[in-house]
Amino acid sequence: MTTFVQFHLLTTYGPSNPNRDDQGRPKQAVVGGTPRLRMSSQSVKRALRESAFFALDLKSNMGVRTKRLYEKLVAHLIAGGASDKDAATAAEKVAAIFGKLDAPKKDTASRVATTLAFISPDEWALAEQLAAKAAAGDALPTEKDLKKMVLRRADGAVDIAMFGRMLADDADFNRDAAVQVAHSITTHGAQAEEDWFSAVDDLNKVEETGAGHLGETAFGSGVFYQYVCINCDLLIENLNGDKELAAKGMQALARALAQSTPRGKQNTFAHHPRAHYILAESGSQAPRDLSGAFFDPVKVQPWLETSVVALKSTRDAIDRAYGKVWDNAYELHVGHGGTLDEIVQFAVRATQEA
Repeated sequence: MTTFVQFHLLTTYGPSNPNRDDQGRPKQAVVGGTPRLRMSSQSVKRALRESAFFALDLKSNMGVRTKRLYEKLVAHLIAGGASDKDAATAAEKVAAIFGKLDAPKKDTASRVATTLAFISPDEWALAEQLAAKAAAGDALPTEKDLKKMVLRRADGAVDIAMFGRMLADDADFNRDAAVQVAHSITTHGAQAEEDWFSAVDDLNKVEETGAGHLGETAFGSGVFYQYVCINCDLLIENLNGDKELAAKGMQALARALAQSTPRGKQNTFAHHPRAHYILAESGSQAPRDLSGAFFDPVKVQPWLETSVVALKSTRDAIDRAYGKVWDNAYELHVGHGGTLDEIVQFAVRATQEA
């Protein structure tokens, strides 16, 4: 049986713009016919990967998403004593494993891939080794065999194991995500607002009485519901059976979910929220989210506590209708009980017992 861990979080954001659209405004969605503020799944996952809990605690087990493997291989080979020509030829052969390179430009020796590749530490090390052999004059096998020598379907990259990857040129080495992250939405109706601001020229206060600069920025605020589902068995499988590393990754994920946030306009709005309410569940039944609690927007003050009540009520109603999808559960409710350490221990234990 598959073990699932599910997180449901309610987090308050004051005036802020953590995740912007193409016009610089907070992303939005219409849910139940009512406009809401939204943070995309992609922005949340990037915030998790860049949090200290991942970037520091799992530093040696983090992949790199980049188009610039070729450039890094060239620099690595030249630093090792290879000529510019040999380094470029070898790097081109090896970098192509992860995707096509753009055409070389006349005015520069740098080249990038046409698509981003998510590369694990093991794969990066193997790529460097093969490139070094090629630069030294060793013949490399065909591209198909090269891929088998470098690409991995499972290894120690926690973020790739969690969030998956797609290699456009070789689907055989794609990895299914063990962690599903929903778009985060406000539990109530919310829309972006505009802020007009001005700046004064410090050296021209007398002659120019007006502003030296005028600008505008958008922001919003609200209580956001975030849902995350983890397939513990797939996480362990993606990590090549390393249950200890999977548990370490789950620990980082649980802490980051409660404390990390997309960082758009953070210097302007200083948003550093922490989850006010967390419900963690584990079990072997098919998972379900609780977004239905907010399809009809919360309208009764206080929005935060009313959102907690709506979430719990919807959960109870679904459990009565379908049966429980969880075997064990734990809650953190600021001001009412529970701690983040206990939430983390709960999630880690579920992973270890999967």
